[in-house]
Amino acid sequence: MSSALTDLFPHPIVQAPMAGGVSVPQLAAAVSEAGGLGFLAAGYKTADGMYQEIKQLRGLTGRPFGVNLFMPQPEYADAAAVDVYAHQLAGEAAWYETELGDRDSGRDDGYDAKLAVLLDNPVPVVSFHFGVPKPDVLESLRRAGTVTLVTVTTTDEALAVQQAGADAVIVQGVEAGGHQGTHRDNPETDRSGIGLLSLLAQVRETVSLPIVAAGGIMRGSQIAAVLAAGASAAQLGTAFLATQESGANALHKQALTNPLFVRTELTRAFSGRPARGLVNRFMREHGPYAPAAYPEVHHLTSPLRKKAAASGDAQGMALWAGQGHRMARELPAGQLVEVLAAELDAAATALSAAPKGGAVG
Repeated sequence: MSSALTDLFPHPIVQAPMAGGVSVPQLAAAVSEAGGLGFLAAGYKTADGMYQEIKQLRGLTGRPFGVNLFMPQPEYADAAAVDVYAHQLAGEAAWYETELGDRDSGRDDGYDAKLAVLLDNPVPVVSFHFGVPKPDVLESLRRAGTVTLVTVTTTDEALAVQQAGADAVIVQGVEAGGHQGTHRDNPETDRSGIGLLSLLAQVRETVSLPIVAAGGIMRGSQIAAVLAAGASAAQLGTAFLATQESGANALHKQALTNPLFVRTELTRAFSGRPARGLVNRFMREHGPYAPAAYPEVHHLTSPLRKKAAASGDAQGMALWAGQGHRMARELPAGQLVEVLAAELDAAATALSAAPKGGAVG
């Protein structure tokens, strides 16, 4: 198994790239400085915005870090369904005293421009969400000295990543917070997601690539479990969302452990793509009717989500969170890496000291 990825950071701990202003340079720097792998999220940013954050991060740490890109999305949304959903959201717009966003604000998230920046100014690691880059893209990044990862949610997706030539896969279980990284958005599979440990075992038997395990991981003992199951590292998002350096809204951080928010669900309500978040009013009222239309729905609801946050209304925000959200710890990010590493060591020691099974007398 290649060590090109894990040689970059001492602890097998990857901070998940969380788009929408959460994965700021200060967070990524703190994680990398503590021996994990910090990540910037380029999703929803311009190419120049991404470049400026990379420059800022490089000013904060000399250690390796990663940048995550969203793959361009094919045009298959049902325009009529989007119209119906926009009509349904009219009441939200009136309530928050704002207009709905422009559904046609772009489908490719500036992908080509961002790739050009990353080839001109290479970073140690680049990961991809929502699909597989073309082989020539992965090869160009490899020649630039960049390690490439692609998120997968099935064994078929993992095979496609291996065939395209990526260096590793991020195996994302259904427990994960935020958007599921499915390569094809098929509404018929909305309720067929696979749990992390089952998916990890299947992918390990299907491809020979190194695996980063993601989905619901909040403790070092869970990292030990996925390492024992064959992963090279663990990726944690919700755990770092609550840290002091995270750029998440204070309401979002508080909601992770607020007794008012008792569970998470996968929903299309905010973006038109399946994403796991804390169940709130907006999700309950609109989730059942949201069409499979990403990024159109994301653009539509963007002003609503911003106004809800500005007015202190967590019931109208996209409170992305994984299934382990109640275990969130409000620590500095570097300290969280140290605590997770200590928990991992303790779990590994306990496992090695456990008595082996023997004959029953």
